[in-house]
Amino acid sequence: MRLFVALEIPSTVRENLASLLNSFRAITKEPRWVRAENLHVTLKFLGEVAEEKLAAVRTALAGIRSEQAVALEFRGLGFFPNEKHPRVFWAGMEAPPNLKTLAADIGGAAEKLGIPREKREFSPHLTLARFERPRLPDSLRKAIAENAQRDLGSLRTNEFHLIQSKLKPSGAEYTTLASFRFATNAQ
Repeated sequence: MRLFVALEIPSTVRENLASLLNSFRAITKEPRWVRAENLHVTLKFLGEVAEEKLAAVRTALAGIRSEQAVALEFRGLGFFPNEKHPRVFWAGMEAPPNLKTLAADIGGAAEKLGIPREKREFSPHLTLARFERPRLPDSLRKAIAENAQRDLGSLRTNEFHLIQSKLKPSGAEYTTLASFRFATNAQ
């Protein structure tokens, strides 16, 4: 089963992003736009995990703790690797240091189960679209620039989720398998 660990985003942020995505979709169909219901903050992509390992994954994730909840402010738009050769279009976020620590702790727990650590440094973002060809139409570039500093909302949470991803012709379908409280309060 294909798994990842993520933070769910609140409905207000999801609605703001859905509105933004709809305006961009009206300009061009070219990139593969992510459906608003699939937006999340990935902490660790686990990849294909044998079903027999699922209990061990749950146990490892259940042991992760942080002294503080995570508070995020969603704002800013950008590209990986860059605007001239876009592969991924994302919404950014201002995140406290404990988000990076949380992601590293999840990565360490996964590594003990034989799941490799990420080679890239953790960069919190929400993937909005993926480009088949690294080309950005001028009309979309202009719309993105006009919305680049738009405030998209905030999140305060003390739990993360283990999610299964099933790839289908209509797009990925996500199912939350378990939720884990990592901080005792969300204050």
